[in-house]
Amino acid sequence: MYIQILGSAAGGGFPQWNCNCANCKGFRDGSLRARARTQSSIALSDDGVHWILCNASPDIRAQLQSFAPMQPARALRDTGINAIILLDSQIDHTTGLLSLREGCPHQVWCTDMVHQDLTTGFPLFKMLSHWNGGLQWNRIELEGRFTIQACPNLKFTPFPLRSAAPPYSPHRFDPHPGDNLGLVVEDLRTGGKLFYAPGLYQVDDALKQHMADADCLLVDGTLWSDDEMRRRGVGTRTGREMGHLCQSGPGGMLELLDGFEKPRKVLIHINNTNPILDEDSPERAEVERRGVEVAFDGMSIEL
Repeated sequence: MYIQILGSAAGGGFPQWNCNCANCKGFRDGSLRARARTQSSIALSDDGVHWILCNASPDIRAQLQSFAPMQPARALRDTGINAIILLDSQIDHTTGLLSLREGCPHQVWCTDMVHQDLTTGFPLFKMLSHWNGGLQWNRIELEGRFTIQACPNLKFTPFPLRSAAPPYSPHRFDPHPGDNLGLVVEDLRTGGKLFYAPGLYQVDDALKQHMADADCLLVDGTLWSDDEMRRRGVGTRTGREMGHLCQSGPGGMLELLDGFEKPRKVLIHINNTNPILDEDSPERAEVERRGVEVAFDGMSIEL
């Protein structure tokens, strides 16, 4: 299985266009050693030719341009994208679909709840139906597994995550299973397993078993501390309120990851305020000391 990190930042990217927090300002004036990052998205393939896009960020055009297999140039109009999986209906994970309109129709896999959001509060399915058939919906059932014809050797096992629907959603304050998903992806040829959950807050025993069985954990790296947004002066909501498990402290992501010996551990969906973006920070040193990697745009993983 080939895993390509197209974007590794949380919503807004890094540096965020309107932000002058210590990280964003430091990056711009050269006083911070860090990498620029686009908004979170990955691509998966079983042969390196046919690719499944997981989430479509607003930065999709730049992400596709930076990864050569996404333009194989076999015809006058061509793309390496053969299907799209949406793990939620958040703006920063779906807006890129608008930039892919010239390539419609696209096969899109998502849950009933995500499809509902994207036909009501943010009606992308209706909007894009005017472009050559638009988005062709394939339902993700919360029970069971599925495969996608373009990459037949990849088996997907979805699992619902406890988190909120987007602010625009008609059921924002009425959460349902299927608002947010994680995935276990298994390569049927190599046996390699990826656990992918860019948004992760509460982890029960079933999820811990999925994590223990995986060869690579690609998990939520949004915030270092739960009150980070408040302390940085750029927001009022905590990580818990946004559905993200912070890295530091008792019960944090690093402590959770300490409990797994086998898998490779990688943080993705990193907010612009997170001090681990600063490659010289004590927080980044702590992450690396514990054997955890920080995803970056262009990172490639093979299982």
